Amino acid sequence: MTTDLVRALIAGQFPHWSDLPVRPVERQGWDNRTFRLGDALAVRLPSAEGYVAAVEKEDRCLPLLRGQVPLPVPAPVAVGRPAAGYPFPWSVRRWLPGTTVEAAPDVDRTQLARDLGHFLTELRAAPARQGPAAGRHSFFRGCHPSAYGDEVERSLGLLRDVVDTAACRAVWAEALTSAWPLPPVWFHGDVAVGNLLTTGGRLSAVIDFGTCGVGDPACDLVMAWTYFTGEERQVFREAAGLPDDTWRRARGWALWKALITVAARPGPDPDDVQTRALTQVLADPVVSGP
Repeated sequence: MTTDLVRALIAGQFPHWSDLPVRPVERQGWDNRTFRLGDALAVRLPSAEGYVAAVEKEDRCLPLLRGQVPLPVPAPVAVGRPAAGYPFPWSVRRWLPGTTVEAAPDVDRTQLARDLGHFLTELRAAPARQGPAAGRHSFFRGCHPSAYGDEVERSLGLLRDVVDTAACRAVWAEALTSAWPLPPVWFHGDVAVGNLLTTGGRLSAVIDFGTCGVGDPACDLVMAWTYFTGEERQVFREAAGLPDDTWRRARGWALWKALITVAARPGPDPDDVQTRALTQVLADPVVSGP
């Protein structure tokens, strides 16, 4: 997926934009490759067939959420069809300015914890009747964490000489003792440093709703361990406003992702985000006890 491909797709399907410059964004995600189209637009191409469903889903869901949440979210502009050797549908979105949390040098981390918690609170409050029920399209985000129980067990087997398997099993057991007891609510599904934009060190937009849906919001809390530490984590918890059992399920989601990532590594990597997250999950649970 190159700038030449994007130019060919634009010229063939949206010729009124063919004079606009095309350039790749500096930091790419995993699910999509993103290119700037002029100053106001972005082109997003799914990187594999498994991410294609998100194009139509975002087109349907993002208009439902705009105005319901306190920060800008992407605005769909157009959808392209397979062409020029590219086999999948693709999308054009309004460009949202800002720097991702992972790249920003001046993030106020405590304020980010507070602002992100408030955003997620407002997201949960958005009318959910027309939202897609959690499932395969969301990679089971929004479902119960037990959906990935087999992967947790497999990873623990691979890591039995590397991690404290007893402690991991205790965290996982706590995650499975409860379920979301209320009507389904909106979740983002991939709240991560690459999907949060900042301006002047403050959270300014939330992007990439490809795994969104309605269900259990516990999956949206994993940044408590993948990014926040100590007091920041407590600020995030207070701002997100969810009960202890939801945080235990969230800890299970964080444990699952950390285990499968560490198990897939060819060797130790103490600087890896998920390696550090696993340490945080075991050391600072936010809530303790069943």
